[in-house]
Amino acid sequence: MGDSYGTVRSDGGPGERIGGGGAGPGAQAGPPLPSRVARPPAEVPPAGVGPVRARRRRPVIVGLGGAPRTDSVTHRVLTATLGTMAQAGAEVIPFGPAELDLPLYVHDRPERTPAALRLLAAVERCDALVIATPGGHGGMSGSVKNALDYLEDLRAAPRPFLDGRAVGLIVAAQGSQAAGATLAALRSTVHALRGWPTPLGVTFGATDAVVDVHGRVHDPETVGKLETLVDQIMGFTYAWSQVI
Repeated sequence: MGDSYGTVRSDGGPGERIGGGGAGPGAQAGPPLPSRVARPPAEVPPAGVGPVRARRRRPVIVGLGGAPRTDSVTHRVLTATLGTMAQAGAEVIPFGPAELDLPLYVHDRPERTPAALRLLAAVERCDALVIATPGGHGGMSGSVKNALDYLEDLRAAPRPFLDGRAVGLIVAAQGSQAAGATLAALRSTVHALRGWPTPLGVTFGATDAVVDVHGRVHDPETVGKLETLVDQIMGFTYAWSQVI
């Protein structure tokens, strides 16, 4: 399989690309990962059968995360993963470190910045998420945790919090103990928000040997894990879209 699909658009808008290295929506995306996912064929109703549910719009997947610094390895891997999902037919909406530079969430303070409102609107309409974080002291980064805290504002939505959504989890950390502890904490938070973490959570060492500055993932083990993560999210999302 090839490892490059060219430019990927974010949020379906002309001229927009997935942000790279913590930059805003106009930044250049890295090449997506190879993928085993193919977009399902159009549904054809069989003869003599009553009305068939029309296929939903293409799935919307929010990517959220990265380390709060310029051009983090975590954000490069997130961008590559979203690129693969876009190539498989999804509409992807990335929120990197720049977009997650939000005020500290305060439940009793009703004011919300435009950036926070964009995040809430995207999550409310999405079908699945990918969350990527560096491991820090046994937990996710503060910016990722703060963004997830904002989802409390969706408690009264038709699909509250992350209800009915597959959530792929990616952790970059030095050492298996730090990676495992961070992944467990992230899974616990997603469960509390009623999301469905995919069976596979991806962990890798946060080095340029895994993914280069152009967003190309070189480590075969990490590539295989990310391919499986993409398969699980896309498969769940397409199946779930037929029953809601």
